[in-house]
Amino acid sequence: GQAKKHGLNLLCAPGNDMVSSTALAAAGCHVIMFSTGRGTPFGAPVPTIKVFTNTALSKRKPNWMDFNAGVIADGDATIDEAAKDLFDLVLKVSSGEKTSTERRNCHEISIWKDGVVL
Repeated sequence: GQAKKHGLNLLCAPGNDMVSSTALAAAGCHVIMFSTGRGTPFGAPVPTIKVFTNTALSKRKPNWMDFNAGVIADGDATIDEAAKDLFDLVLKVSSGEKTSTERRNCHEISIWKDGVVL
């Protein structure tokens, strides 16, 4: 069901990429921040900010990402600088700027099964 209170809400759902994002959208989430070290290309039903964890991946799959957090490990930005840039991106997306998957018109859902999900 949908979250009934403002603020932090914990969601009990499977943890794989598409299923967890579908559950977040179904619970009423307006924006998802999704971190990936492999570059999952899916697009959830709500704006999904893809945060890549390394620059090499962001160079291989530039159309799949919204934010390259690898700049921290590369020494090109401090944690505080990258955090500010990411926060600014969240504000822009929350105000209507399209994410990479929205620009490509990708919107998938994945329904989970009862029982064990691997």
